[in-house]
Amino acid sequence: MAIHGIYAVCCTKHITIYFLFFCRFFIDMNKKIESLFKKNNGFLKAADLYFAGATRSEVSSMLECGDILRIKRGYYQLADLEEPNEVAMIAKLFPEAILCMDTALFHYGYSDRTPLEWNMAVSQSISKSRFNLTYPFIKPYYIDDKYLNIGVTQEKIDGVGMKIYDRERAICDCLKYKNKMDGEMFGKAIQAYLNDPQKNIKNLASYAKQLRVYKKAQDFIGVWL
Repeated sequence: MAIHGIYAVCCTKHITIYFLFFCRFFIDMNKKIESLFKKNNGFLKAADLYFAGATRSEVSSMLECGDILRIKRGYYQLADLEEPNEVAMIAKLFPEAILCMDTALFHYGYSDRTPLEWNMAVSQSISKSRFNLTYPFIKPYYIDDKYLNIGVTQEKIDGVGMKIYDRERAICDCLKYKNKMDGEMFGKAIQAYLNDPQKNIKNLASYAKQLRVYKKAQDFIGVWL
């Protein structure tokens, strides 16, 4: 009986040590993952989590405990973000997307209307199911690959590096989609561009020819071309 008692005590001790080790490991992993989330503005892909050493069961546990939230399949957000950064979310969900149209016009000060949706240019070959989100609100423009990268630049928006069309491409897109734009908004955008000391008429003419809107550019900005 004494031997059995000693054996039971030893087993209990080993189980306790193992349990404490597991708890410490899980806590350390949670801290590591939390730090990684914060370094990435509160958003990570599942691949980022697994690369950092988290297992599928640990990710599931963090979801169940409410430490992280699933934005969509394969994408996660830190649950205790004070105010989710939409720009960071867009950058993580659509790293290849290029901000365009209303979003670009607002960024450059060519429109005073805060866009209700994130307007972004993407390849025609991209899966449309990627944009089936309830949040954030996205309006994709599917562009032929031979035109997609004309006028792409990089800008900091709310501290996050984003691809965005430059001023001249934004104006060319206005000319292209003029019939789909509000007339007042179109007119203000053209006038704001002409008053912009950073405008580049040479680039505007070049883009307009490539995008086949040169005739429209002549009609609305003719004296400058």
